[in-house]
Amino acid sequence: MTLRIVMLERDSVDASFRRPDVGHTWADFAWTAPDDAVPRLAGAHVAVVNKTRLTADMISSLPDLKMVAIAATGSDNVDLAACKARGIVVSNVRGYAVTTVPEHVVALMFALARRLPQYTADVAAGRWSEARNFCLLDHKVRDLAGTTLGLVGSGSLGSGVADRARALGMNVIFAERPGASSVREGHVAFDDVLRTADVLSLHCPLTEETKHLINARTLASMKPTAFLINTARGALVDEPALAQALRDGVIAGAALDVLSSEPPPKDHSLLDASIPNLIVTPHVAWASQSAMQVLADQVIDNIEAFARGNPRNQLA
Repeated sequence: MTLRIVMLERDSVDASFRRPDVGHTWADFAWTAPDDAVPRLAGAHVAVVNKTRLTADMISSLPDLKMVAIAATGSDNVDLAACKARGIVVSNVRGYAVTTVPEHVVALMFALARRLPQYTADVAAGRWSEARNFCLLDHKVRDLAGTTLGLVGSGSLGSGVADRARALGMNVIFAERPGASSVREGHVAFDDVLRTADVLSLHCPLTEETKHLINARTLASMKPTAFLINTARGALVDEPALAQALRDGVIAGAALDVLSSEPPPKDHSLLDASIPNLIVTPHVAWASQSAMQVLADQVIDNIEAFARGNPRNQLA
């Protein structure tokens, strides 16, 4: 059987995709609007997607579809139950971001603690040149050494952040699931982590249980000096609640690489330049050059494994 493979978001991965070592035809599109996904996948046996949504209705309109190769780890954009019901194999990529995401998290922690955006803006505005003293001390700078990092999620990414944080002299604690009846060894009750952490970093999947995990109540439980970092999924955070918490000084700062809508509308609640001590990066924590190439290679490995009858990294 010659596989017809269609990639819907070629420009979302800046890496080289080798062609699978199986009989196939290949078509790719730089970007695909939601209404174009089904027409472009018509007749396809393999769909390669990154963030394009594949709903149950869309999947039912694609009778030839045999595999979805997700060019990412997260799978919340694909209806896994619908795929499983149809016998469609869904495979994701794993482990490719174990360096790039933790390094981005550490960079965001330093940027918040050292007030890098504020000082960079001051220099660009000429304020250092106008200073009487040799330095500017308008923004209080903090050290990370000796502070406590709370991690929500203890998988490869959370563990990678933990390793780097310990090397910086930080105390690391892992949060138990909210509302859990017992606390696993090596974990701390979720509410205790909220109260204790100087930095809280999110590394858990987006599910019905974790949506808006960080909200007005949980933000109010954090230290007023604490920082929040989210490089996981935007909807883990109640974004208007975070914007208000930062304005009111409920927490000291936040750094986000993900938002609930991507790309976000210009009037998104967390794109207001007046919000104090907020850093937003455009979903690039995963995107080092080496990580993207590992991701691209895994996508093709997954397709080859499926074609040979031995699917790998299977979600459905």
